[in-house]
Amino acid sequence: MIKGSKHEDAASIFDKLVFTKVKRGLGGRVRVILSGAAPLSNHVEEFLRVVTCSHVLQGYGLTETCAGSFVSLPNNMSMLGTVGPPVPYVEVHLESVPEMGYDALSKESPRGEICIRGDTLFSGYYKREDLTKEVLVDGWFHTGDIGEWQHDGSMKIIDRKKNIFKLSQGEYVAVENLENIFGQAPNVDSIWVYGNSFESCLVAVINPNKQGLERWAESNGVSGDFASICGDAKAKEFILEELSKTGKDKKLKGFEMIRAVHLEPVLFDMERDLITPTYKKKRPQLLKYYQGIIDEMYKSMK
Repeated sequence: MIKGSKHEDAASIFDKLVFTKVKRGLGGRVRVILSGAAPLSNHVEEFLRVVTCSHVLQGYGLTETCAGSFVSLPNNMSMLGTVGPPVPYVEVHLESVPEMGYDALSKESPRGEICIRGDTLFSGYYKREDLTKEVLVDGWFHTGDIGEWQHDGSMKIIDRKKNIFKLSQGEYVAVENLENIFGQAPNVDSIWVYGNSFESCLVAVINPNKQGLERWAESNGVSGDFASICGDAKAKEFILEELSKTGKDKKLKGFEMIRAVHLEPVLFDMERDLITPTYKKKRPQLLKYYQGIIDEMYKSMK
């Protein structure tokens, strides 16, 4: 498929001998799988495109735009990891976000906040004219998502404008971008990064990988159950070192590095109202839940 073959022609023998079992497991008649709400990892999307014997496409849209505003195209591997081009019934442009370093007019890689206009837009938030005026400007709906135009006309979602804050030294931090980077660190299942304008550094609450941390504990003489290991100072130092290595590999700046961590043995969940049904983090609720721990982490560094 990467070389240009259509899905049905790329490996028809393997489809019949191997992957048809997966197809039958999905009912046998699936032709298209559309993913939305949260991005698929590239390797997951690529894997599903092969084994399901169907077109796996990513889409993007919001409630305010009547859902789908972008969708990737079948038989087009160059759009892997993107949400594809805009659908015909909307107009789209990017708006520069200079405080985050995003230039919508860049010739190399135009990046900026995704703005959408068209007949499918909502008319406004019910009895909240103040919020409506914030997001609807001259008929353009400002999504709060940062996108990057690709050379094939598709859009790649790379960041979130609304989840930025300024540290006490005046540096802006795009927290979701950092979470995506630090989430790639070994032994990190999930991470919530926190900072504010009264502090000069970042801290994080982390769901460590249970098997990985227990293996580390066994080889480093740290005993106890998983919760006890998470509370061990050596374990926290170990995870901090992993985050530091990842940050340096990704060439993060000093103020973007994590300076203290709390290891949470219980995964962020909906029962505690910490995430949405689509696994997006509820940041105000996370802060309320972990406020005491956050305060202790900052206190310990002073």
